[in-house]
Amino acid sequence: MLELMTCAEMAAADGRTIAGGTPGIVLMERAGQAVAERVLAGVAGPQRIAVLCGPGNNGGDGFVVARLLAAAGHDVAVHALVPPDRLTGDAAEAARGWQGEVLPLAGWRADGVDIIVDAIFGAGLARDIAAPLDAVIAAVNAASAQVVAVDVPSGIDGDTGTVRGCAVRADETVTFARRKPGHLLLPGREHCGRVHVADIGIADATVAALDVRTAANAPGLWRDKLPRPDAAGHKYKRGHLVVASGGPARTGAARLAARAGLRAGAGLVTVASPPAAVAINAGHLTAIMVRAVDGAEQLADLLTDARFSALVLGPALGIGEETRRMVEVAAAARRHLVLDADALTSFSNNLAGLWQVVTSAAPAGVVLTPHEGEFARLFGEAGGVAQARSKLERARAAAAASGAVVVLKGPDTVIAAPDGRAAINENAPPWLATAGTGDVLAGIIGGLMAQEMPTFVAACAGVWMHGAAAAAFGPGLIAEDLPEMLPQVWRTLLD
Repeated sequence: MLELMTCAEMAAADGRTIAGGTPGIVLMERAGQAVAERVLAGVAGPQRIAVLCGPGNNGGDGFVVARLLAAAGHDVAVHALVPPDRLTGDAAEAARGWQGEVLPLAGWRADGVDIIVDAIFGAGLARDIAAPLDAVIAAVNAASAQVVAVDVPSGIDGDTGTVRGCAVRADETVTFARRKPGHLLLPGREHCGRVHVADIGIADATVAALDVRTAANAPGLWRDKLPRPDAAGHKYKRGHLVVASGGPARTGAARLAARAGLRAGAGLVTVASPPAAVAINAGHLTAIMVRAVDGAEQLADLLTDARFSALVLGPALGIGEETRRMVEVAAAARRHLVLDADALTSFSNNLAGLWQVVTSAAPAGVVLTPHEGEFARLFGEAGGVAQARSKLERARAAAAASGAVVVLKGPDTVIAAPDGRAAINENAPPWLATAGTGDVLAGIIGGLMAQEMPTFVAACAGVWMHGAAAAAFGPGLIAEDLPEMLPQVWRTLLD
């Protein structure tokens, strides 16, 4: 269940399920049952429970939850944004099933409440929450009670993860059929707590028919494409990665990427080093080779050897014309490319030049790995990027505008392909925020591409492995630790 469904896709899945013979009220009853079961799973003895209901189907789910929890022996109070007689459709029918009092939501206080069920607004909220409802949200967040949200915490946009004015901070969230992008994108992810996906009877075939193009980044998305050494293999079958180094004072980033590429499985790795830095690089490297390469012309000479299968260009390479020329040479040689850091900044405000690079490299793949600052310098206002509503859509627009796979880095890294596929990563621990970890990521992706792993899935796998390596090491991580954790990650993936 890796698909992440937008609000429109979820509405379409609901509609097709209803058209197929399952009444909407049945779906609502199942949703309410799933939430009630989640509430009951964490309690011992009678609880005082406040169920906060909104004006739409999310509120209808809340009325079902209230009825079931009251039947289970709990002290349940329902507070509604609108009177039940103003509800329509399935929500109105669900409200009629609640036999208790319905109190107004305005002015609600959490005094003495053990559990709060947030059923005010769902994933499709299209406006900002303002006064007086913002005071209710503040009261929920200030309460000591356990908070369980229905679908998404009220105030979180299910498609973008943005906060619409203000938003509930839940301990747990119960959503239906599939998670939504807003469950993974920040800041929405931080508001959701633990997310549970409930089966309410929307068939997998119904979801598949919608051709959902967004997924959570996890091994199930790409495990079958991982390169796997065989008994008859040799190092050249596993690819030869080249990482370009900066000058004598800027060599560490390339070595980090090179080590990561080797641990990612490349059969050979060479650091292409300016002559003045060869001794420095050679003094730090053993299993990784060093070649004297002085700029674009000598890189072109190196790439006349077809055994060099992929390149990482950018980590501390330097910004300017010579770096652009090195990128162009590598693209013209039709090698798999990972462009990071200085290689990206060297194309700032020159998206046409970058498009030409990607076009020249075809059919070999190109992966761009910008952080937010590099992304802004590279794409600016181009291709609808600035108009995109979310990080997910910005990455998609950038991939379409550049023709490359874009890895827009961060705690909620988005990987997007030019054909519209995208994945959102969720396994990055906070201690990845330290110098050099981006260089390691570029090297991991480059090492996978050197082994002919397809470009989009290589980027997805590289991002996930990067996060898994950091999680395996734990607090105190520095960039040099990451490559050394990759064997443990590999064992987990290949078992």
